[in-house]
Parts: sequence; structure tokens; C-alpha cells
Amino acid sequence: MNSAGTADRPGAVPVRVVFADDHPMFRYGLRAVLASCADIVIAGEAATGRELIGVVETTQPDVVITDLHLPDLGGVAATRELLGRWPDLAVLVLTMLDDDESVFSAMRAGARGYLLKGAGRTELVATVQAL
Repeated sequence: MNSAGTADRPGAVPVRVVFADDHPMFRYGLRAVLASCADIVIAGEAATGRELIGVVETTQPDVVITDLHLPDLGGVAATRELLGRWPDLAVLVLTMLDDDESVFSAMRAGARGYLLKGAGRTELVATVQAL
């Protein structure tokens, strides 16, 4: 059991994750949740879309978690660019936007998952592990 009282995947290869959000406190909370999981390794983080591309290039993660609204390059455009360069990368959109157009835009860009920022720790971790 981990510190949140849920079982991590015993013997699993750690999932390397990079995340991007322009709000420092949200990144802080996301970092705390991900760091509490034994089978998730935080490879990096970014505050802008362009920074996200650079961090992914240098860290080569398994999963990227991104908001849709990022300075200089939005989450949909960043997803499209990331998957154009690294097609095996799994992208999870984590956002406040719950409208159909946002969901469909992210999925058309290649995102493998879409969660609202109101999701709980268990749902977020399970989604990252499933990707």
C-alpha cells in the first residue's frame, strides 16, 4: 500500500511522466500526487507548451499529462506536435474544460485520455497507469 492507502502495481516497471500546466500550485499538487506512487516517476514538468516539447525531448517519458490552455502553444497543438515526433507517447489531457469540442479536439490530436481537474487521486493514478 502507498501513502494514500491504495496498492501500487507490485513488480511493475515505473511509468515515466512529464506534466504541463501554467498554474504553479496545480503543478505542485499534481507533483505531490504522482510522487506518492511507487510505480510513477516524475521525469519533468513544464509551464508552457513549448517548454513541454523541450522537456519531453530531453526526458523521453512514457506519459505526458497536459492542460489544454498553455501559454505559447496550447495543449491540442502540443499534443499534435508531440505525437508527430514520438508516436508511441501516451498523452492524457487534464483540464477544467468539459465541453464536447474540447474533448473531440484533444482526441483528434491523438490524446489517449481526457480527465477533468476535479478527478480524484485514484482516478488520475489509474488512468496514468492504464496509458
